[in-house]
Amino acid sequence: MIARNVYIVDDDEALRQSVEMLLDVAGGFATESFASGEDFLGGVSERDAGCVLLDLNMPGLNGLEVLAELQRTDNRFETILLTGQGDIAVAVEAMKSGAIDFIEKPYDNRMLLNALAGGFARIDNREKEAGAIQLARENIERLTPRERDVLLGLIDGKANKIIAYELDISPRTVEIYRANLMDKLGVRSVAEAVRIAFAAGLVPMFPR
Repeated sequence: MIARNVYIVDDDEALRQSVEMLLDVAGGFATESFASGEDFLGGVSERDAGCVLLDLNMPGLNGLEVLAELQRTDNRFETILLTGQGDIAVAVEAMKSGAIDFIEKPYDNRMLLNALAGGFARIDNREKEAGAIQLARENIERLTPRERDVLLGLIDGKANKIIAYELDISPRTVEIYRANLMDKLGVRSVAEAVRIAFAAGLVPMFPR
């Protein structure tokens, strides 16, 4: 099982240690702690995707400023705000800016673990989507230019004879290209081929 990366960004050393102990007991997590937003952001590009437990009120860069920088430069992380009592309005504003949840201090163990589970579910979905897009692009790249032309015609809902007329080839040749492209894409229907084409960005990549 691959460990889930959790980055704890809080100037309260006792809290950082408490969260590390909780996640160590829960199992399945790899933790790294930072006493300031600056420390975390300093090497963020070198870190693996994961969830960030981010204190809202810190000296130097506060949680909102760290969140804004993450949103601007790196989309591999899901951020959960750790807030003091009375910070609800600010926490809600943070969620509008990209945080996925907020937890009041002193935190409830179950709430924190549930928030992390939600964050990692989002990361998993994003990575699956990215993998599907990459696979679609690889499959599309296997098509010849003529097969792509035929696929674009199918996307437009054109009949084989119309595609043949526009490409100045025979309908039988269109059928051959159509069979070949569907075989290369590993699909059985035009609808599936169209979905792959859109996932791969074929339509904007190849202007009409």
